[in-house]
Amino acid sequence: MHVLVTGATGQVGYELLRLVPEGFTVTGFGSAELDITDKSAVEEAVDRETPALIINAAAYTAVDKAEAEPELAYAVNQDGVANLATVAAQRKIPLLHISTDYVFAGDAETAYCEEDTPAPSGVYGASKLAGEKVLAETCANHLIMRTSWVFGVHGNNFVKTMLRLGREREKLSIVSDQHGCPTSAASIARALWALVEQYYDKGALQWGLYHYAGLPSCTWHEFAKSIFAIAHELGLLERHPLLNAIGTADFPTPAKRPAWSVLDSSRLKRVHGIQPADWQLELRDVLKELHSRSNN
Repeated sequence: MHVLVTGATGQVGYELLRLVPEGFTVTGFGSAELDITDKSAVEEAVDRETPALIINAAAYTAVDKAEAEPELAYAVNQDGVANLATVAAQRKIPLLHISTDYVFAGDAETAYCEEDTPAPSGVYGASKLAGEKVLAETCANHLIMRTSWVFGVHGNNFVKTMLRLGREREKLSIVSDQHGCPTSAASIARALWALVEQYYDKGALQWGLYHYAGLPSCTWHEFAKSIFAIAHELGLLERHPLLNAIGTADFPTPAKRPAWSVLDSSRLKRVHGIQPADWQLELRDVLKELHSRSNN
């Protein structure tokens, strides 16, 4: 079974190409090879590759920059998804798509489930929600996987930023009033491949909207504390920086961050048997790999 992956140079796309199950072939396109905002390019790529299934890991993810360049965010996150959805629907190819916790307002007190009403507070979340809607309206055989706080060995993310700052500074101030679910790019890729394997085995999936995020929930401050503890234990850092807990108001950003980004992943587990990952175990794996890379 041949699978086409867009956004192959991003965090999740990179892992999708590394973790291909036996018996599957994959072609991955980064934005340089395939601009999903160009419909004719999408048509040509799909017709050339003739995939049995498409995974869209391409997205505009610069949350703060999106506030200043909304046209670009919508071009990728809405129009690009529309192009993929249209081509997939016309050729009867299922489309798996990654979305985000940023579609929610972030003012809840219990974990968000799929039935909760989205209310994005910024351009990034609004553009991703627009992409969800156009996919659901255009391509019947679709699956949307919302995830959150993505980290991994590849690309830019909180873990790698903390490691860099931990080497540069003796003290760091980290936001402690935003709650979410760190989720490794590798665990997202494994979950997506598990869905692909189910589709291959059964010829169908229960399509629709699902959440997939790591467990347990935590704050950015707690996440940073774990990063530094494990990094120091593994020898990635010579010392622990001192961590100062601050409020969101003390760290203003162009885009408003959700105070509550906790996602309930139980539907994916119930329907497809896919368990959310323990982010602390995933974090250890990522830090081990980063350590081995730094020694080579």
